Amino acid sequence: MLYLGRIAGSGTLKCNGQTIGRAAYDFDGFFRRATGVTSSGELRASADALQQIFGRDGIQLLTDEGKLLELGFSEKTLASGCDVAHVDVTGGLPTTSEPWRS
Repeated sequence: MLYLGRIAGSGTLKCNGQTIGRAAYDFDGFFRRATGVTSSGELRASADALQQIFGRDGIQLLTDEGKLLELGFSEKTLASGCDVAHVDVTGGLPTTSEPWRS
């Protein structure tokens, strides 16, 4: 496994095409020959926004740089009032090393 670095910033959180609100993200990226680029990390949004989408399919983050990332929650539960969640990025990841920062 090769550590690519991290991507971080802000964007618009969406669920099934509907805008939910603003979010900040901080994701680490890795490359494996068998699976390609994978990533996971922290997503910060209002507690209400996270409660609205937790456990649902079709979650996306449109970054301010124009990347559309597909997300899935890593955790099985989300504490009430929590404004941060751990997510796996399941699609839309950069495939070159340039966007990843060490």
